[in-house]
Amino acid sequence: MGKKKTPAINSSSTADIAFLLLCYFLMTTTMGSQLGLARRLPPIPDKDQKVDDQKVNRRNIIIVRINASDRILVGSEPIDISQLKDKIKEFLSNPENDPTLPEKEEKEIEGYRTVMVSKGVISLQNDRGTSYDAYIAVQNELVKAINELRDEFSKANFGKPYLRLPAEERGWVKNAVPRAPGLHM
Repeated sequence: MGKKKTPAINSSSTADIAFLLLCYFLMTTTMGSQLGLARRLPPIPDKDQKVDDQKVNRRNIIIVRINASDRILVGSEPIDISQLKDKIKEFLSNPENDPTLPEKEEKEIEGYRTVMVSKGVISLQNDRGTSYDAYIAVQNELVKAINELRDEFSKANFGKPYLRLPAEERGWVKNAVPRAPGLHM
């Protein structure tokens, strides 16, 4: 009795099937094109637009610098990134009306009421050798400070976090705790 030979599987179309599967997955999957952080740059000024040299009171400006070795300085003082958010929150909110921190001005928020709004300006500067990671980390801390101030205002005035507010109330909070000028996001 001879051994039975098992029939061979026809593999001529295997390459075609693999190619079709590859094409299917390439067309249906999304690539990570949304990596990075959304930041809004200031608009390009028109050629005919006059430059308005607004004078900003010295007490209303905080300069955050990142040097070439990624050290962070607020004014001339070195600071750890873990302390930056709280420093910016104190600067912008000026809870004790400290004369060395930013002034506040009354602002009528349409549909809501008059609130005191900080005139604080954050100037973020970096050296040519600053790493991208350090720059983004500092920007994140600045954004976090503003978001926390908005959340605190929202909880104090509306009893719920900023992100849970209806659109109209969120607009009021944005006007009461505006994004610091000079910080384009």
